[in-house]
Amino acid sequence: MFKNNLNTLRLSGYMEGISFLILLGICVPLKHIWGISKPTFFVGMAHGILFIFYCTMVIVVKQEQKWNFEKTFFALLASILPFGTFVADAKLFKK
Repeated sequence: MFKNNLNTLRLSGYMEGISFLILLGICVPLKHIWGISKPTFFVGMAHGILFIFYCTMVIVVKQEQKWNFEKTFFALLASILPFGTFVADAKLFKK
């Protein structure tokens, strides 16, 4: 996809973060307030795939760049916090 896996990780982080915000900010209210559940299913499925890809890329980049436990832990923790992948990109992934 890119010349190096770090750039792929950064892109997957953006995509995973955006899908998480769409899921929490749009789809969940649609489901629980107005009873419209289809978007939650489809966006949830896409988010799940992006989440797995992001976590996989964290492990790949950890191996390539010899990250320590702390950096790896915070990169993975970022995937479960709203806006976490954006913060991880700014604080952990930029060279």
